[in-house]
Amino acid sequence: MAIRLYVGNLPKEPIERQALQEVFADVETVSTKVIKDRKTGKCRGFAFVTVANDDVANELIEKHNGESFMDNPLKIEKALPRSKNKSNGNKEKEKETRETPSNSNSGSSKRGGKKRDRGGSSSDSGSVQPDPRWADELSKLKEMLTAQTSNS
Repeated sequence: MAIRLYVGNLPKEPIERQALQEVFADVETVSTKVIKDRKTGKCRGFAFVTVANDDVANELIEKHNGESFMDNPLKIEKALPRSKNKSNGNKEKEKETRETPSNSNSGSSKRGGKKRDRGGSSSDSGSVQPDPRWADELSKLKEMLTAQTSNS
């Protein structure tokens, strides 16, 4: 089973994949992927190396962890496995911030998203707590509403 390794502490300058592969030439590597910035093309400071099995992964970590590469000591460890929730976590977070009441139109996304069901109804206010980010504004609105209804 292929094992993916995280190679960190790479210099923040253009690095070619083959230059990093040469460091691991003595160990059987399956693939090497240097993570680059889309705009500048420079290395983001880390890469992933895939090796054939756990034994090869442990051998590579033992031999090359702390080894100098372009004046930086490499940090090599087994990469955490991806999960569907984590790989889309940043995208979901960005989507949520775009859909906050101040940024959205009637609670729906400008990209055609559906309204979120916050659960409960307005008459059942005892069980549903307001969003803490808007709690102060909500309480002010409630006070203004009660003042208006009591004056009428």
